[in-house]
Amino acid sequence: MSGVRIPEGFVDELKARIRPSDLIGRKVKLKKQGKEWVGLSPFTNEKTPSFYVNDQKQIYKCFSSGNGGDIISFVMETERLSFLDAVEKLAEDYGMPLPKATPESQEAYDRRQRLLAACEAAASFFEAQLRTDLGRVAREYLLNRGLPPEAWQRHRLGFAPDDWRAALQHLTQKGFSKSELTDAGLIVERDGGADPYDRFRGRVMFPISDTRGAVIAFGGRAILPDAKPKYLNSSDTPLFHKSNVLYRYKAAREAFADTTANGLIVCEGYMDAIALAEAGIGHAVAPLGTALTEAQLSQLWRAGPEPVLCFDGDRAGLGAAYRSIERALPGLEPGRSVFFCLLEDGLDPDDVVQKYGAAAMRERLDNALPLIEVLWRRERDLEPIDTPERQAGLQERLMRAASAIKHPAVKSAYEIELKSRMREHLWALRSSKSKPLRGGARGHGNTAIDQRLRNGRTQPMRGQGNIILAARNPHLAERFAEALALADLPDPDVSAIRDAILSHLEQGLPVDPDQLSTHLRDCGKSRAAELLDNYPSTSLIAQGSSEERDWLIALEHYARQEGHDVSGPIDESAFSSPEDGLVRHRRVSERRAKAVRLTEALDGSDQT
Repeated sequence: MSGVRIPEGFVDELKARIRPSDLIGRKVKLKKQGKEWVGLSPFTNEKTPSFYVNDQKQIYKCFSSGNGGDIISFVMETERLSFLDAVEKLAEDYGMPLPKATPESQEAYDRRQRLLAACEAAASFFEAQLRTDLGRVAREYLLNRGLPPEAWQRHRLGFAPDDWRAALQHLTQKGFSKSELTDAGLIVERDGGADPYDRFRGRVMFPISDTRGAVIAFGGRAILPDAKPKYLNSSDTPLFHKSNVLYRYKAAREAFADTTANGLIVCEGYMDAIALAEAGIGHAVAPLGTALTEAQLSQLWRAGPEPVLCFDGDRAGLGAAYRSIERALPGLEPGRSVFFCLLEDGLDPDDVVQKYGAAAMRERLDNALPLIEVLWRRERDLEPIDTPERQAGLQERLMRAASAIKHPAVKSAYEIELKSRMREHLWALRSSKSKPLRGGARGHGNTAIDQRLRNGRTQPMRGQGNIILAARNPHLAERFAEALALADLPDPDVSAIRDAILSHLEQGLPVDPDQLSTHLRDCGKSRAAELLDNYPSTSLIAQGSSEERDWLIALEHYARQEGHDVSGPIDESAFSSPEDGLVRHRRVSERRAKAVRLTEALDGSDQT
């Protein structure tokens, strides 16, 4: 370790980049249990797990040995390294090499420390100005937004006087050079060598911190209604790159450790994040005036696996939600996704809290939509799907979106689910004979299908008996996979079971009810898994038997319901003994009538 120096804040930054369960999971087989991970102790020979990892608190605890600590102490214990060696190893493994003790690195380190000190001094200056006579208008603005003086202090809110050089003069008197203030993003240099001036003037100030809580930049909200721009952020500096930073990230991550949530909440603006925090929803952050970036999503996923993106209820908010889908798709993994809270038109989180209260906002967050639902609505509502060409266009867009997912199992699950939704939607359009509509701001492309999504099942579960018979009699699925694929199954849970069967066949996996149930739950189809698990017991069907023929005729009956001739001949080439045409027609008619009675009985079995 000679020649290596650990800069101030480096260890905090290193720990912020590494999720403990990822690192420790390389040595310990961990299983998710609530908000923690549990496994067998790596320090003792135990049979009952007593080793816990908490990603939110960034710690581990071994009740068997009494050991505990953070990721650095874990590496020290398991690899018998010193503190400095453990830090160096983690830094190299995670792409944060420690600086060498050279004159150049020392100069860069000292410069960074001066810029951090300048930002901290500026934050204190703005805080003090808020409480002067000059800050009266800013105080009135904050009070009108429902923020009392205690909240100003909690969030270190301040005020930049409407003066060209107030901050410049104050900070130079504190010993900071104009070069340092320029590099910190606090003043603006003029072309031609003219005197510099304050970047922020006449604005309520929001300090922006890094992952360890040090002030690195500012956001300013104009007080005068005609001031342009309304919001102004620091420009990129050696300390600050807005695409890599989330407002309130450290405070939100600390608050998140004490919640039962699955991820942070992302709002569009500073005031929204502050309003949620003041309402007791402290795990809220905000990007800095841009769409979410890959770096910001990585930060969110390090804190929790399922962040909720909460967007304003207007066209711009919906557009931001749609853009976020493209950023998130490549990073989806089992247990890692994004949810969307789309508010009513014209409202933002601050409005909801002020108008309806914190409980109403929590309810909206609890009902956040999964990513796949918002993706489906986006593509469904892009244009009418009233022709085969437009239907093909919808399917192409859906499959193109799914192809962006890097994880193969999640990609496959999305393809199956999106195809299932498309079949269901087209069936609903045909059966209701409603006209597809162009999507509005909230994406209601078809009121019938949207009502169904809101209220649950409104259609009988057509085909459930036949599909579950296939799940419990594998030879049916293997022999008649094509008929299964063509069956018209509007209920999403029944269709999901069928799609799981076909997926297992395509992958060469056995068609087994228990494995199908596990697959469905892994894909987020718990209702379909419950239907498969809890459906009344069905008898086994022998291959080549009359029951098998009845089953196939019943399945073809479903495939022929929409726009096909139900009374026409049925292909019996799958059966062995050819019969005389007239006798065969009579027997097929008898079987069809029997099959209808069978399917009605099977479909009605869950209605009791």
